[in-house]
Amino acid sequence: MDHLLGLGPRRVVAMLGPTNTGKTHNAIERMLRHRTGMIGLPLRLLAREVYDRVVAQVGEGAVALVTGEEKRTPSTARFWVCTVEAMPMERAVHFLAIDEIQLAGDRVRGHVFTDRLLHARGLMETWFMGSDSAASLVLDLVPDAELERRPRLSTLRHAGMSYLTDLPPRSAVVAFSAREVTALAERLRDRRGGAAVVLGALSPRTRNAQVALFQSGEVPYLVATDAIGMGLNLDVHHVALAGLSKFDGISRRALSAAEVGQIAGRAGRYTQGGTFGTTEQVGELEPELVRRIEKHDFERLQRAYWRSPDLDFGSVDALLHSLDAKAPHRRLVRVKDSGDEEALRVLAGDDAIRRRAVGEGRVRLLWDVCRVPDFRKTLTGDHTDLLRVLYLSLCDRGHIRPEFADRRLSRLDRSDGGVGALTTRIAFVRTWATLSHRRGWFEDARHWQERAAAIEERLSDALHDELTHRFVERRNRHGWTPKLSGSSVEVAGTQVGGIVGLRLVAAGLTGAQAQAVRAAAAPALRERAEAVIAAKDAALSIGADRLIRHDDEPIAHLVRGDHPLSPEVEVDSAALPRPVVERVRERLLWWVRAQVDGLLAPLRSPAVLALGPEESRAFARAVDELGVLRKLAHVDAFGALTKTQWWTLHDAGLSEYRGLVWLNHMHIRGWTRWRAALARTYWPGLPDIGPGESPVRVDVGEGADADAWERLGYAIRGRYAVRLDRLRIR
Repeated sequence: MDHLLGLGPRRVVAMLGPTNTGKTHNAIERMLRHRTGMIGLPLRLLAREVYDRVVAQVGEGAVALVTGEEKRTPSTARFWVCTVEAMPMERAVHFLAIDEIQLAGDRVRGHVFTDRLLHARGLMETWFMGSDSAASLVLDLVPDAELERRPRLSTLRHAGMSYLTDLPPRSAVVAFSAREVTALAERLRDRRGGAAVVLGALSPRTRNAQVALFQSGEVPYLVATDAIGMGLNLDVHHVALAGLSKFDGISRRALSAAEVGQIAGRAGRYTQGGTFGTTEQVGELEPELVRRIEKHDFERLQRAYWRSPDLDFGSVDALLHSLDAKAPHRRLVRVKDSGDEEALRVLAGDDAIRRRAVGEGRVRLLWDVCRVPDFRKTLTGDHTDLLRVLYLSLCDRGHIRPEFADRRLSRLDRSDGGVGALTTRIAFVRTWATLSHRRGWFEDARHWQERAAAIEERLSDALHDELTHRFVERRNRHGWTPKLSGSSVEVAGTQVGGIVGLRLVAAGLTGAQAQAVRAAAAPALRERAEAVIAAKDAALSIGADRLIRHDDEPIAHLVRGDHPLSPEVEVDSAALPRPVVERVRERLLWWVRAQVDGLLAPLRSPAVLALGPEESRAFARAVDELGVLRKLAHVDAFGALTKTQWWTLHDAGLSEYRGLVWLNHMHIRGWTRWRAALARTYWPGLPDIGPGESPVRVDVGEGADADAWERLGYAIRGRYAVRLDRLRIR
């Protein structure tokens, strides 16, 4: 996006800090305040999670999803959620964000993050989020960046070593290979009843299904690779490390303290604290490492991997030479041994390829083919052989041969075999999904996109079933099997729990029985939550009791925000997974703000907009007080007004009676429920006037608190509180 540099000064923010600081959440909220925006995320799974969250707030037509294997790009899209590698850099947006920017120091993917750090900019605002360890590197490479450090929202405490048999519920055990993950999951199945499994190779569909087992409480443990360290929203209380080294795509190496901290930091969410430790395979952590993790004190990132953005496509040799360009900054290191460059060097030695790779277009096509990712992570020439066939077909026919694609995909469309076989097939399908989204590579791209997606969906369901069958012990040792009947959870015809709104009511149940009831109710609760997220505005309502209802069932309530007109929302559900609760909350918060904004629309009438500075100040004060205040308490706003200015305010909708000033519009039918709800949220302890429209008159007896009733839009007249719009003003 360097061509945008002539547009004037733009704000660049480096928002850095440990895990659970709300960086990604804040970036999403900030993006949605702009007219257009784009966010680059490190994982396909995380991109899908953020996409679903943004869609819940602004609607499907306003959001695009772009990953290597999946593209949803409605013509009306204003916000783009992408993996970092798949970001459409030619698209200009007002706000742009890159998450986990410390991955610029990763040997395999770092050069992509570095490229975004150096060249990706929003028209108005750019955010780089990530670990505080990247601070000096980012400021060196982007001198105009404003550094904002974010503290962790919850405490992270070391809990020592635990045997698998002693792990507390809601623990995530983290290993660093699929083999280690499956071995640990089998041990937890045999000794503790089972575990959900999350691998980086899983499709979003399988990953979500597995996480649902953990989030619903059907299984108390999760076994995962370090993919969970990249911001995936999980309600984990304890993280147990089952290893301290990993294969990074080139060699096996020890984890850095920052990497251990990134993974351990997934324990605890929002303000709920978490713990971390190790399993018996690792033993105790060094005290200094524990201190650094608890204090979020990690070594500074010294360098970023870099690849020249100025590639020469004049010939294959020119391209290879330009890829070998030296880094232009002391903090940058040229990337070596990358998979795409290795593929190019292999194919460049093939005579058939050389004969065709002549001219800029053909050389550029060769480089595009070499950049097709190898999701299988093969160490053989299989992937390069596939790339060779693809390039020859594209050169000779102008597209990938459909019969070749059909043969390959047909071999993958089978759901037999174990976890390893299904995972491998999904990886193959991901490659074909990526190919189907390359512009012009297929004659009927939509057909191949849909076919690859359908096969991945079937394989994902089969993989979830296989993982669940293999790693979850579903036998009920007590013969106590609850079933869902409508909104009731029953055992042998007797109700033992029920669903009210988004809450599960199961009084008196503990241990295995409570867990079984939660598991039985989980699908219905999730279905209700999804219905709320997708609900039309007409299905939502609010009462003066501050309760938000969906189809007349209470599901959430308002809580105090920074301003009377800007409340927050708290979802009334302890049974739903936290990411689902957050999506519901964001949908409801969006609805609340839209409704309040709509109710305020008449206050932006020509008469109001024409007010002078003194009248505007007085009018704004009335709005801030939810439309009612005492004149003497606000002398600064009203004391100096002339009679003419008062008449101007009256024309704009302000009334005055016996020292009370109020905005007429905020006291008519349609507003009164909202007024009461907003007032009771911002000023706790106000009288209860019921959930519906505010009554015209309330018998409050003698000695009623006039201030409290005025907050609700009433004036005390004798033993009655009378709604302000019904006062007879003489």
